[in-house]
Amino acid sequence: MAYLSSFLVLSCLLTLPLPTIQAYYSSTPHYPGKKSMNVIDSCWRSNTNWAADRRALADCAVGYGSYAIGGKYGSIYVVTSPLDDPVNPKPGTLRCGAIQDKPLWITFAKDMRIALKNELMVNSYKTIDGRGAKVEIANGPCITVQYVSHVIIHGISIHDCKPGKPGLVRDSLAHVGHRQGSDGDAVTIFASSHIWVDHCLLASCTDGLVDVTHASTAVTVSNNYFQHHDKVMLFGHNDKYTADKVMRVTVVFNRFGPGLIERMPRVRFGYAHVANNQYDEWRMYAIGGSANPTIFSEGNYFLASKNPVSKQVTKRETTSGNWKSWKWRSSRDVFENGAYFVQSGYGSCAPLYSGAQSFAVADGSKVPALTSDAGPLPCTLGKAC
Repeated sequence: MAYLSSFLVLSCLLTLPLPTIQAYYSSTPHYPGKKSMNVIDSCWRSNTNWAADRRALADCAVGYGSYAIGGKYGSIYVVTSPLDDPVNPKPGTLRCGAIQDKPLWITFAKDMRIALKNELMVNSYKTIDGRGAKVEIANGPCITVQYVSHVIIHGISIHDCKPGKPGLVRDSLAHVGHRQGSDGDAVTIFASSHIWVDHCLLASCTDGLVDVTHASTAVTVSNNYFQHHDKVMLFGHNDKYTADKVMRVTVVFNRFGPGLIERMPRVRFGYAHVANNQYDEWRMYAIGGSANPTIFSEGNYFLASKNPVSKQVTKRETTSGNWKSWKWRSSRDVFENGAYFVQSGYGSCAPLYSGAQSFAVADGSKVPALTSDAGPLPCTLGKAC
């Protein structure tokens, strides 16, 4: 991306009074009688005073993205307006908070649908926290996480994302540059690290839903509800971009719902731990890749469709025929309605997490309960989520 100009923005300052946050119920289904919470949710959801201690969420991630602190050590910034200006964002808008140079924990004063006029460039040490409101980013370009670190995106719906047009977009207080246009992804993670995407609804975008490319690493994608989309998640830029060998991504406790076709995920070069996810449907394949990635499928629940040609979970793309040496393993997965996983390679492919990253992976039979609250939660003040 080529940047053409730079100047200091003066109108977007952190001088807003902190308005009262009004909580709203989301339309996302929720089943309060069922308390088989996964390890991420049990870390924070039982606290009835979660709204007074929002930053506690930053201590709850697992897997490779568990060190993502977002805006844990920053101030609360409240979004009060759904309006957007890509160059000179106004105080109270999401973009004004996202581009700040200081750590911020971004919340929302009320329900809102934000139609961005160009891609939202999120700066380092930011949390976008939709709890307490029904927040949608839709019908325009969506979120770009590029050349930054420590970003948490939680509890929002991101859908019907469109390509961004070439033009000026601000990515910090001091810098605005010319973007060449975005592809229409829900969340693009580009050359970034320590990223956590949790409890979001992602659907029906022009390109991907979550793309992790250009040597991004230390990423966790958890508790999300994916639906009605073709190419769901791409990990790795292309088959020649060997810098993606550093990539480490954890995909855990997600629900892959109706209307999905492929890439849940599709991996190149790097390593993906795909654990305790529920797969309701795939029309081509669920887990695929090329360029010798390592994939460990552990404790997932795979339910194949009735289509007799859509039973295989896996798909390798290679012209050399050497895929049998790639480490793709399945452990304690559940396969229903004829689903099956083609394993390959030799030797261990365990994720080798640090103590802080590690978590107990349940048997695949437990996954329907562990993923039953995937997507944005209907959190309200004074009550456990």
